[in-house]
Amino acid sequence: ALSSSRVGSSLEESRGDRLSSGYDTPVSSLSSGFYTTLMDATIRCEVAAPSKLQKPSGDRVKTDARDAVHLARLLRLDEITSVAIPSVDQEAARDLVRVREDCRGDLMRARHRLSKLLLRYGIVYYGGTAWTGAHDRWLRTEAAPQLTLPATRMAFDADYEHVLTLQARRRRLDTAIEEMAAASEFTPIVRRMCCLRGVSTLTGFGLAVEIGDWTRFTGNTIGSFVGLVPSEHSSGSSRAQGSITKTGNTHARRLLVEAAWHHRARYCVGAGIRARWDLAPAAARARGDEGNRRLHQRWVGFLERRKRPVIANVAIARELAGWCWSLAVMDC
Repeated sequence: ALSSSRVGSSLEESRGDRLSSGYDTPVSSLSSGFYTTLMDATIRCEVAAPSKLQKPSGDRVKTDARDAVHLARLLRLDEITSVAIPSVDQEAARDLVRVREDCRGDLMRARHRLSKLLLRYGIVYYGGTAWTGAHDRWLRTEAAPQLTLPATRMAFDADYEHVLTLQARRRRLDTAIEEMAAASEFTPIVRRMCCLRGVSTLTGFGLAVEIGDWTRFTGNTIGSFVGLVPSEHSSGSSRAQGSITKTGNTHARRLLVEAAWHHRARYCVGAGIRARWDLAPAAARARGDEGNRRLHQRWVGFLERRKRPVIANVAIARELAGWCWSLAVMDC
């Protein structure tokens, strides 16, 4: 009972940690290490997600003793939903992917600070897409000389240097991820998923390490795991659906939503996707081509029905998750 209460407390703490960090991971590193230690000692251990534990809504008293009794009853009734425990290599790969995700967010905020600094002085770029080579030359040759005050120029130089530093860091992380994706336990899964349009090496590797064991799901349940299914409040004959649940892994959901936008344009097999197909088995290539055609036709149907693009894209992302699952569990 004492051990159960300590496990319950540590899980509650780990749940708070992952909610504050922005990732909804199945288990924290502390719980993973504790699980491995107990299993090596031939002691049964079940790691459960606190959000999956049944608890009466009227129970407002929480103590270690009551938690221990509650966990023991659920375990006796086999009502504890266990979560997947990542291996040491999987945990290391997740750390690398999440560092890259944090770097992406930091770079976005740094770029916003720099552009808004220029906007306050009426300096706006009209030469096309921002943050390209042409935009970088404009920043150095045209935008910077317009800042005549020394303090403002120093602020610009600091923000611009921060952007360059984060860009270099992101490139290093991208290289490290591509090297790991080319020679790791996730390589076969990544190469099969990259047969889909919008799923590059970075996206495929991110989905592979975040979801881990794909065999836990089916084509219907994978969308629920990443929070892309609509919420529902139905009673009797009435059925009311709301926005998506947004539960599960935030990073995996963002990757799927971003990849879904690529299926809106007319489908044609270009050089990039052919290069990825060359690394995948024939069955995966055929499956990927089928999925690409299906998802584009779904986009066409949504546009003909005048669906809002953001809503249509979420529906495409939910179906894309199912196609990724089918490729991940494919036995080649």
